[in-house]
Amino acid sequence: MSSLKKFLQKKNYAKIPLVITATNHFELTAKINGITGRFILDTGASNTCVGFDRIDFFKLTYQESDIKAAGAGATNMQTLISTKNRIEIGKWKSKKSKIVLFDLVHVNEALTAHKALPVDGIIGADILKKTKAIIDYNKSCLYVRL
Repeated sequence: MSSLKKFLQKKNYAKIPLVITATNHFELTAKINGITGRFILDTGASNTCVGFDRIDFFKLTYQESDIKAAGAGATNMQTLISTKNRIEIGKWKSKKSKIVLFDLVHVNEALTAHKALPVDGIIGADILKKTKAIIDYNKSCLYVRL
């Protein structure tokens, strides 16, 4: 029987390594607007997010938003919306991706309290759906369709 990796490579998928953090989250490296960052992979997050403190770092432009964010124990958080961003995960690229911006301090405090490194943001279900992503939990990798 063929391995999952070989099968998916034939279907034009690329393999992205995932790192398991001290908090048992999967983490990956991605680029936003050509700048490399560290992100948690979160299948439960509806949107890809970046922290307010990383707006300048990733050269994000934004507009006000009425949407309230919730997650990781926090609710009703103010957000901004950034559109037309280039996102790269391995060889996969998107030129017009929307990113939700909000305060990730609570997320990074929880990570650092458990001796994990802080992250720049979260890769959410929006990107996972776009890439037709497949997570191989056993091999700690993500496959994205090119």
